[in-house]
Amino acid sequence: MPYSMYGRFPVFGEHDRETLAQLQTCAEVGDAVAAALMADGHKGYSQPIGGVLFYDKYISPSGVGYDIACGNKAVRTNLTYGDIQADKGRLASEIFRQVSFGIGRKNAVRVDHELFDDPTWNDVHYLRTLKPLAQDQLGTVGAGNHYVDLMAEVQSEWKLGDPIPAGAPVWVAVHFGSRGFGHRTASGFLNLAAGRDWDARAPGESMDQPPTLIPASSALGQDYIAAMRLAGRYAYAGRDYVVEQVLRILGAEATFTVHNHHNYAWLEEHGGVKGWAIRKGATPLFPGQLGFIGGSMGDIAVVVRGVDGEEARAALYSTVHGAGRVMSRTQAAGKWKRMGGRRVRVGGAIDMESVRRRLAAAGVELRGAGADEAPDVYRPLRQVLACHAPTMEVLHVLAPVCVVMADAEEFDPYKD
Repeated sequence: MPYSMYGRFPVFGEHDRETLAQLQTCAEVGDAVAAALMADGHKGYSQPIGGVLFYDKYISPSGVGYDIACGNKAVRTNLTYGDIQADKGRLASEIFRQVSFGIGRKNAVRVDHELFDDPTWNDVHYLRTLKPLAQDQLGTVGAGNHYVDLMAEVQSEWKLGDPIPAGAPVWVAVHFGSRGFGHRTASGFLNLAAGRDWDARAPGESMDQPPTLIPASSALGQDYIAAMRLAGRYAYAGRDYVVEQVLRILGAEATFTVHNHHNYAWLEEHGGVKGWAIRKGATPLFPGQLGFIGGSMGDIAVVVRGVDGEEARAALYSTVHGAGRVMSRTQAAGKWKRMGGRRVRVGGAIDMESVRRRLAAAGVELRGAGADEAPDVYRPLRQVLACHAPTMEVLHVLAPVCVVMADAEEFDPYKD
């Protein structure tokens, strides 16, 4: 059996006590019908990353988190690695120049989209003031762990430094969510649930605080669900836009697509009970459903398809959303301190310049990014996939070719 039991809940992989305690607290406070922890799990805000909670009565804005509907889109293109190999440095630079990365960024040209005609903007009146922000930021990627990658399809045994065949199909993969709109929406509903005004400055919150739960049938619960779903549409539209931008830069067309969230709540049925599956940093993977799972900037990513079975049911038809951190951002990159009139990083376990040299020697073009996103900060992806092997079929294995992220100095409050 690829999982163990923590009390009455299945746990995939190995986890520290704090992560397991978060899962237990979330389950106890809401009297969860079921819960599970994925193999990439680690401690998060209120609910662990990789944690799935299934409530029959509640919706959880703290469980969905601040980056509502963060997720991935990946497309296979009609190009091969041989078509871009000699030009990948320029392509990486063009993606970095044309796509909007970083916190608080606006697109140079405002993106129009039909979702801005959705009545939810007015029906949930708290959202009216957020619409201009959403319009400005649609199609921006942000910072933190958000990225745009060019990848090439390889054999399952590929490792960093191995050659990539000229005939390997080229893929575009992106990772980000609902940006400032989602963050402000989450903050507002967390305020309302605590009895504060929508735009109140929330007091200092602990990672260990119990989950914020709202009765799903209440007026506030229904408003949150409507706002969350709008943020989901917004995240999908943003990822669609950025992928199209990159396809234009490549002069390519998409021939296959996989697209899904991993910070969201779905109305589902498990064990004959209907309720809300709250997935924070966990990807839904029902039988036959496609999923994209990214690794670190020096590791593979995969496209998978769900397989039914006892293990899949135990996981609440969920899987990992990535490789999972093993080092905090501060441990990896150090702390910001003001020295000599400027802000500098002090401490940190990762020598990022060494990482850049290693990736360049392996043929990976890197733009932006910081030590907190280095390969050593994450588990090897194959390690976490092995814990979920009975629940999935791996369809495509992808190797990094170009990795583009915000500059290292950027911090993203909208990350998952």
